[in-house]
Amino acid sequence: MKRDGRSLAHNTLEEMRILAVQRMAEGEHPNDVAASFGMHRSWAYKIRAQARGRGRGVRALRSTKGTGRPRTLTPTQEQRVMRWVNGKNPMQYGFDFGLWTRNLVRELVRQKFDVTLSLASIGAMLARLNLTPQKPLQRAYQRDPEAIERWQRDTYPRIARQAREQKADIFFWDESGFRADSVHGRTWAPRGETPVVERPGERQSMSAASAVNSKGAFWFATYDGALSGELFVELLKKLMFNRKKPVHLIVDGLPAHKKAVVKDYVVSTQGKLILHFLPGYAPDLNPDELVWSHVKRTGVARRPLQKGEKLGSKIHEQLSQIGRDPCLVRSFFRHQSVRYISDV
Repeated sequence: MKRDGRSLAHNTLEEMRILAVQRMAEGEHPNDVAASFGMHRSWAYKIRAQARGRGRGVRALRSTKGTGRPRTLTPTQEQRVMRWVNGKNPMQYGFDFGLWTRNLVRELVRQKFDVTLSLASIGAMLARLNLTPQKPLQRAYQRDPEAIERWQRDTYPRIARQAREQKADIFFWDESGFRADSVHGRTWAPRGETPVVERPGERQSMSAASAVNSKGAFWFATYDGALSGELFVELLKKLMFNRKKPVHLIVDGLPAHKKAVVKDYVVSTQGKLILHFLPGYAPDLNPDELVWSHVKRTGVARRPLQKGEKLGSKIHEQLSQIGRDPCLVRSFFRHQSVRYISDV
């Protein structure tokens, strides 16, 4: 029974071919060579013919990688798909969905190139283009890119210079809310069986405000309910209590931050407290947002309250731990979105 060469590894076949040609070159008959390898006699004649000819020899006997079936789209067409998908919204091409899926990419390819590909082919092409499925960040369409650039290029550097001249501190301020029944992240469970996380039945909630400094300083306070102008003033008084240096406080455009009672209090400090407002719809410019992100990823959301525990004390404890870790506080300022900040 003859051996089927298709069942052998490529490197094995390559060694067999080279050895067979060498033996035939030394005078051994092709039939005998083929028989010794268990191959059909035509195999020996075929590889001898391949090796003959000027500039061929052993090189013609080397194994080569199969090219396989050629791709339907050319590299140029695939790069066009890259430009269509990368940073673009499907609605720009007439679709009624705002996120890219393989189905949408396949439909776009069909419309543009009159070619229908399988979902597997679409996925393989996107992988070749180094595109991966990711959860997108959300940005308000009201954002003003020019105002953001102006803040980073001109406004904040001017604030930093003024703070240096006054030997003042710069703090970024923000507020956030917490709920005891909020669970972030994922856990493992059998497929199709949604895991259950036990938590208190009572709906505990609270709010917190914090101010963060690039040198590692951190201040916080907790309160109940929504923020009003009067409550904001009370919190500002706590922030400024026994503070020797002036403070430049950077806040967002929340209406409570702009109330008349707030303006009156700032004036009453006689320059010891100055408020600055971030561009609208640009929370990513505020490093204090990263504080809340850290708290909600690592705190009560990861470890639900147990029986008898209160949300307020748990949040207060976690925020206190942040205040005792200046290295952690400074790390919030190393995020790409707030690299523009420097008051050194």
